[in-house]
Amino acid sequence: MFAADLLVAQNIGFAVIALVMIVGALRVVTTSNVVHAALWLVVVLSGAAAQYILLAAEFVAITQVLVYIGAVMVLFLFGTMLTRARIGAERDLNNNYWRLGIPVAGVLFAAMTIAVVSSFGDEQLPDEPRVIGVQEISDQIVGPYLLPFWALSFVLLGAIIGAIVLARKD
Repeated sequence: MFAADLLVAQNIGFAVIALVMIVGALRVVTTSNVVHAALWLVVVLSGAAAQYILLAAEFVAITQVLVYIGAVMVLFLFGTMLTRARIGAERDLNNNYWRLGIPVAGVLFAAMTIAVVSSFGDEQLPDEPRVIGVQEISDQIVGPYLLPFWALSFVLLGAIIGAIVLARKD
C-alpha cells in the first residue's frame, strides 16, 4: 500500500512542477524585460532539476543546478549587463512574423509527438532498472572527457573577456 501512495505523490509532484515550468516558460517568451525573462528561465531550469530529483537522479539534478542555473544564467545576465542593453521593458522586441511562429510551433510539436510515439510504440521499461552510482558517472566524465571540459571552460573564459573588452569604455 505504501508504494502505491508514493507513486501517487510522485505523480502529484510531477504535475505541480510541470505546471510551474509551463507557466515559467510562457513568461520567458511573453515578458518584455530581458532580465525578467532570464529569471523566469531560472524557474524553468529549477523545475527541470526538481524533475530529476523525482526520478532519483540526484547527480543530474545537481549538475543541472550548477551548470545551467549557476553558470549559464550568470553568463547570460553578465552579458546582458555588459552589452549596454536596455534593462527595462522594451516594446520593439517582437518582429512582424511572430504570428507565423504559432502554427509552425504547433506543426513541430505534432511532428515530434508522431516521431516519439512511432519510435517507441508499446515498448516497456525493464522491471529491474540499472542503478548507476555517482562515482561511476564522475569517473566516466573525469576520465575521457576531462579535456573537452577544460576546453569548454577556456571558451567561456574567452567569452567573458570578450564581453568585458567590448563593454569597456575607451
